[in-house]
Amino acid sequence: MNTTEKNTDQQVSDTETGEEKKDWGHIKSFVHRSVHMTPKQRKALEGELFQTWCLPYQAEPLNYEKVFGRSAPTVLEIGFGMGETSAKIAHTSTDKNFIGVEVFSGGVGALLNRIDEESIPNIRIIQHDAVDVVNNMLAPNTLDGVHIYFPDPWPKKRHHKRRLVQSPFIKQLVSRLKPGGYIHCATDWEDYAMQMMEVLSSEEALQNRFEGFAPRPDYRPLTKFENRGIKLGYGVWDLIFEKK
Repeated sequence: MNTTEKNTDQQVSDTETGEEKKDWGHIKSFVHRSVHMTPKQRKALEGELFQTWCLPYQAEPLNYEKVFGRSAPTVLEIGFGMGETSAKIAHTSTDKNFIGVEVFSGGVGALLNRIDEESIPNIRIIQHDAVDVVNNMLAPNTLDGVHIYFPDPWPKKRHHKRRLVQSPFIKQLVSRLKPGGYIHCATDWEDYAMQMMEVLSSEEALQNRFEGFAPRPDYRPLTKFENRGIKLGYGVWDLIFEKK
């Protein structure tokens, strides 16, 4: 989700919750909060669209061929926000399967409506914590790519531990990639971009496809929020690393 859409940092207290204190190994990169949903989004979540396109969380690996009804390269997108980018990429990459993971109901409802209105058959949604999904629902060496676009930057230093792109999680993602599979991150927060570069570069099983930051590939469309930021002079950094 683009950072323009997020205000989570303002909604976390300076002291951590009891749940976090009990689970130092997995501090969530999101906070549960009340989010406004439109009637259309709520209807999508409560009706046939949810049943058709959403997969329930399960503690066993998915069979992609069974889930999608075909054998095709499979890409994971973590934190798809309102689904604008996910829908555009899937619509133009009909030869690939896409699994979108998002915790917030408004975004899930929005993407369900996009899937329905634009007739996009190659996306499935899991509404659950991405760390659990990667650990339990994705078998090793099965993914062709991972997209992490504009994750919450958690700009305050005391909240950096909440950032999604951390070495332990990246190592787990790499284990789910096929050789030659890629991780593509994008952020509009320079400090986070530098952290991403450090984390990805330090993973021995990965190699950078470029000398440094990558040019935005054609398959990643500009969102309206990103366009707005660019017009205001803000930078955007892409990173694309490949499994050796």
